[in-house]
Amino acid sequence: MWWIYALLSALFAALTAIFAKIGIKDVDSNLATAIRTVFILVIAWAIALFKGGANVGSLTRTNWIFLALSGCATGLSWVFYFKALQMGEVQQVAPVDKLSVALAIVLAAIFLGEPLTWKNSIGALLIIAGTIVLILK
Repeated sequence: MWWIYALLSALFAALTAIFAKIGIKDVDSNLATAIRTVFILVIAWAIALFKGGANVGSLTRTNWIFLALSGCATGLSWVFYFKALQMGEVQQVAPVDKLSVALAIVLAAIFLGEPLTWKNSIGALLIIAGTIVLILK
């Protein structure tokens, strides 16, 4: 079942690139990121409240710290992504952005102790090779 959510994530990430490229025309990329964030905030809270998972009091200090760090990383990712979209083509920027998949595989092995299998390693190397091809295009 997880893979259905992962495929939906990929679909909406692809739509994000298309919609963003159209939406940032003649707009400061930082302002565009801020506007986008407002909509994400409203949708995320609506889903959390609707699904009954908004028990903020149950979060630990560690939860808060790492969710805050994740939020900061996400925000910076969006700022740089929108700037890259403004300067480059979607067909270049979106796949290079997905280098995050290869980086996540490596970082998960280092920091989370997740196994780095041959299958994961080959996949990560193919993503890195593809990214290099796209950058050199």
